[in-house]
Formats: sequence, structure tokens, C-alpha cells
Amino acid sequence: MTEPAEPQGLPVPQHVHNAQLQLSAALEKASGAPVDLTKAPWADVETSVIQLLGGRFDPNNPNHQGAALGLAGGFALRLISEHQAFWFPNRDSPEGASLGFPEAIIMLSPFGAVMDALAQGKLTRLDDLAADIRRSLGQVKFGTNPAQALGGGQPQRLGPQEYQRLFDPGFLQFIVVDPAKAKQALEAKTDALARDVRDALGRTQPPLPPEARQQFEGQIVTSLQRMEQGKTLAEQAERAPRLAELLTHLVATVGGTGSAPEEFWHDVVLPLLFIGTPASFPPLDDDELEAFKQGADPLALFVDVVPHSHRAPDEGLLGAFEMSEIGLVHPAFQKVGALRLIRINPDRLKPMLEKYDPNATMDAVQRFTAHVSQAAGKPAAESPQGKEMLQAALTLLADLKRSVSVGGDVCLRRLTEAEAASEQALAIVRRALQSPRIILT
Repeated sequence: MTEPAEPQGLPVPQHVHNAQLQLSAALEKASGAPVDLTKAPWADVETSVIQLLGGRFDPNNPNHQGAALGLAGGFALRLISEHQAFWFPNRDSPEGASLGFPEAIIMLSPFGAVMDALAQGKLTRLDDLAADIRRSLGQVKFGTNPAQALGGGQPQRLGPQEYQRLFDPGFLQFIVVDPAKAKQALEAKTDALARDVRDALGRTQPPLPPEARQQFEGQIVTSLQRMEQGKTLAEQAERAPRLAELLTHLVATVGGTGSAPEEFWHDVVLPLLFIGTPASFPPLDDDELEAFKQGADPLALFVDVVPHSHRAPDEGLLGAFEMSEIGLVHPAFQKVGALRLIRINPDRLKPMLEKYDPNATMDAVQRFTAHVSQAAGKPAAESPQGKEMLQAALTLLADLKRSVSVGGDVCLRRLTEAEAASEQALAIVRRALQSPRIILT
């Protein structure tokens, strides 16, 4: 019987691999004997680590954090060996990647698990966690888990792409948030918010399909009901940051753009805005001409070669915002580590957006294409993908121009690909939640 192929995930993140090698070398030097982080009992590893650290684990000590990262590499390799787990990109994770499992939806940050175990002074907690994972996977395998694939057949094996789509917040959109409504939502009691959302689900137009309504009930209403009643969402934002961000979006968003991958915003959309509509173009070097001859899309060359007409930050968010231009939507998010909703200052972009004309930008790209074609002595090949990318970028910039004129706090929202795909249904719920209720007397 042929074993199923192992899902091909990311290689071990380089910084995790390096930390594991450094920790192994340090432990061997301190104890006088090799310590196998992938096989040695965790109790023995803990004894050696305490000796190396010189005492109790301090989560704020960079050297101790480095040791934890090395241990995380060893823990991950154990799970990869036993369960064919794999790394997948995850911007929310301290490692920049997380572990996924092919037999069931289980996401794990090995570094977070190790930090928790070391903070409790008991590295053997990792054995308990591994046993929980083994038990969960066994339930799926033998059909005792209700999350098993529908239809009673074998569960579908999941791969890195499915996990990235579900968990990696790699998509971005700009939204405009009414600050008064955001404050109202975050400072409302969670039980009242649960009632408001449930009521809105019954008033959506068009009506949500039953399965979609059930999903919203489970993900939002039930989550709100499980929180500490009598306290505001702001008071519990650190405990449930994703829920607090989502409720802010549902209650307070009054405008915004479509969503697109972060790389598309960074590499194409915003550079088009900063480049503007130049009257002339720089000469191309041999490498750039050769890339064009080999089929490089003119749009990619345009944003890479043509200088910006407007100054962009040397570093910073999306190559467009200084760190001083980034803030919080509400003080409740002060203690949240990995925020997915942040307020940005759009003043740098406003003058460019006021002058933005999609037809003028398209004309600039077409003139550049003719410029490159002439220099290369080769006509540009028609690329449906290139046309689609340019049109998508122009649409997003038009959305952004419209959004900053709405009035309110311009914010940047990170979301997963799966969340981006469900944004249309979310917009229906948002309209119902924000619309006035009709009270019959």
C-alpha cells in the first residue's frame, strides 16, 4: 500500500534553523555531551537548558528567547517526523511561519508553545501538547471527530496552501472607520453586541443562506457569548483581538477598497501612485532589456525602473508610510501584539490621489511599453495576466481615492485569503448591522 505523499511546505525558517544549531552547540559545550533536541526526553533537555541559561527562564531576555527559538526548531522536527507536519507562511506567528498538519486543521506555533512551557518551568508540557495533537489526529483518522470530512469518507489531506489561505493574513485592504462608531462598538458590553449581531443576521438583505448564517452565529455571536458578560469588548480586546477588530469593522466601517495580496499593494499598486505619469522614461540597461525580451511584463518593469515622481519613505509600511504615521484605532488595542487593524495617516497620499487619473496612468504604462519595445527592437507580447494586473491596480487606486474622501479614520486591515473571499457576505451583515431598525407599533 502506497503511503500518501508528504505535503511540501516551506523549508524550516532559516532563523529557526540557525537558533537550533546555536542552541545545540551551546548545550554541548555547557554539558560536555551532545543534546539531541529532536529525540532527548524534554526533562533532560530542560535540565541542560536551565544550566545553560544560569537559572529561571526570562521571556524578556533576548538570549533566553534565542534558546526558546532553538527548542522550537527541535519540537517542530519531532512533529514533522511523527505526523508529516509542515511549515507554512503565517505573518501572525512570531516565527513568520506556523506548523500545519495534513490530517486535520491544527495550527501550531512551536515557538509560542515552547515559550509557554518554559514560562511554567516545565518543558515536559510539550509532551502533553504532542499527546493532545496525537489524540486529535487519531480521532480524525478513525472517524470519531465530527470535524471529519462530510460524507463519511476519508478526511481530505490538507497542504500548506490550504493552511496559508485559512490562517496567513497576507491580504490587505484600506477601510474608512467612523471613530465614534468604533468607540461605541468597543465600549459596548459583549452580551449586548451578541444580541445586536444576532438581530442583524435576521435582517440581512438579501437573506444570508442558512449555512452562512450558521457560520456567522458560531464565529461571532457564540464567541461574544463566551466572553465575560458585563464587561466591554475593549476590556477583553487583549484576550480576543481578532473578534474586537472584526466587530470594529462590522459596526464602524463606512468605506474602503477591495482586498489584494500584500505584495501586490507593495510592489505594484502603491508604486504606480508614487510614480505618477512621467513625461519621459529613463534608458534601460542590458539586463532589463534582456528581461523584456524573455517575456517580462512591461508593468513589472515600469514599477521597477521608472523613478518616483513623489517622495516615498526609504523604509516603513508598504514602502508608503513612516512608522510615525501608524496608530491605533482605539486604546483597547494597546496591549495586542500582532494587530490586523491599524490606523494610518493618509496625508502623504492625499495630494497624489487627488490628481490620480486611471486613464492617465494606463497611458503612461502604454507609453513605457512602446519605449521598451523600441529599445529592445521587439514588440511587447500581449499578456492577459498583465492586463488583468494593471486593471486590478487601477481599480484599487480608484477605490483608495474614493475612500480617503469619505471622512473618518483611514485604516489598514489585514485579512486571510479565506476572509477576503467571504468579504461580500460580511458586507451584507455590516449593512444590516449599521442600518436603522424599523420598529412597528
